[in-house]
Amino acid sequence: MKIGTKVNLILVIVFVVGLLISGTALSKVLENKTENEVSSKALMLMQTANSVRKYTNDRVQPLLLPKLDTQEQFIPESVPTYSVREVFELFRKQKDYSNFLYKDATLNPTNLRDKADEFETNIVKEFRKNLASVTTSGFRTISGEKLFYTAQPFKIEQESCLRCHSTPENAPKSQLNTYGKEHGFGWKLNDIVAAQIIYVPAQDIFNSANRSFLIVLGVLITIFTVIVAVINLLLKQTVLKRIKRIATVAEQVSVGDMDANFGKQDKDEIGALAEAFNRMKYSLEIALKMLGNKE
Repeated sequence: MKIGTKVNLILVIVFVVGLLISGTALSKVLENKTENEVSSKALMLMQTANSVRKYTNDRVQPLLLPKLDTQEQFIPESVPTYSVREVFELFRKQKDYSNFLYKDATLNPTNLRDKADEFETNIVKEFRKNLASVTTSGFRTISGEKLFYTAQPFKIEQESCLRCHSTPENAPKSQLNTYGKEHGFGWKLNDIVAAQIIYVPAQDIFNSANRSFLIVLGVLITIFTVIVAVINLLLKQTVLKRIKRIATVAEQVSVGDMDANFGKQDKDEIGALAEAFNRMKYSLEIALKMLGNKE
């Protein structure tokens, strides 16, 4: 096997082994980076949702509350959670947020649509247990589909929220007519009653991480190709070509051509080899002359 082939083979082996080791770590890093980006988007949407919730609670609800007691039909626009859900659906019409799903996962909701399932109930309980926790994220599977979720606690911080959720006696009549007296009551100020959760299909996370990984991999392969080409060029010009020249001259000398020479050499290891061959050639010439004189 030629020297150039050996060098290229060693480089390929080193690159492949390095790529396997670093690729695994890089894939995990890119996946975590994508998860953080999705979580950041989710938290931003939650902040927007809470702004809508506060606006509805402070500005819209006071205007509609008198009507809730005087008419049979409940006005859902008076409920902050309803406004949040509707606004979020508008967000989902944008391409970047089309796969995001929002839920106010509540332990005891007025509208059973917001009822927390077992998994979400555990999240709310964990927030209640660890009051310092402001957010959590991870993966779960629903109906065979793996989802990535980001959640934060929802705490009752305004007295006005309790008008509809403290006792049935304080609730608007139209609310009782629509939802009944069994659900959504018993809330207390500063209680964590729900978890705001945003779900994203996990496959979107993996696809985004894979795209980033392929881009990085492509850049690494391009850099490696350029490095191999440069090394081969330098190897050919500074080593192989000069060694081949030395071998040619040595072969000419071995068949009696004493006029063959190595030419001017650089002061490096190969130059030292050429000088050694020159001294050997001169010694051979002297030896042949001495033999000729004896004859």
